[in-house]
Amino acid sequence: MVRVDDAGSVTKCWLDREELGQLEAAAARADWEREIAVSLMGRCGLRADEVNYPGDAELRWSDDGECWFVEVRGKNTSGGDPKLRDAWVPETAQTNITRFSRERGRETGESWVQASKSSIRRWVKEAAEEVAQDAAQPERWREVSSHDLRRSWATYHLVERQVDVRTMMSVGGWSDYSAIEPYLAEPTEGRIGDAMRV
Repeated sequence: MVRVDDAGSVTKCWLDREELGQLEAAAARADWEREIAVSLMGRCGLRADEVNYPGDAELRWSDDGECWFVEVRGKNTSGGDPKLRDAWVPETAQTNITRFSRERGRETGESWVQASKSSIRRWVKEAAEEVAQDAAQPERWREVSSHDLRRSWATYHLVERQVDVRTMMSVGGWSDYSAIEPYLAEPTEGRIGDAMRV
């Protein structure tokens, strides 16, 4: 794992892209819908309680951005009523989601993932447990939570890819800098090497 922080009351894990792929594959072996849920959190940055909102009606192509977006109704980090935002969707995730929706016969107004927040969190734990069975450090995988997927997504884009904070606040649903600041974790050794290489 890229990093594990067990200094506080909650263990925080950061997955790299390969580890996210392992988790998606484990979720897919249980059910395709579970893979979609993991992808929405780990590839699009949705929170566990946002995953069961979007469906085909919320997915759209942007000609201006030349990319996919999905409308998300989620947490308002300033407080108050839930807030709508457009989350960026990587093309590979969009292709898989669209194929899933078509093959599962989801109607335009139906959500892709039809499960409760607690079920979605359980799915992540079950997929992580499956990965742990063959992992070199299984105890680390057993600590992975649904929020670690969002944490990994944010850190990957903010720190490794150096996406600007304002863009991440927009697609991730953070209303101010203090809400996104915890996601500005230390860079990996690979990122440090790339940045410092002359």
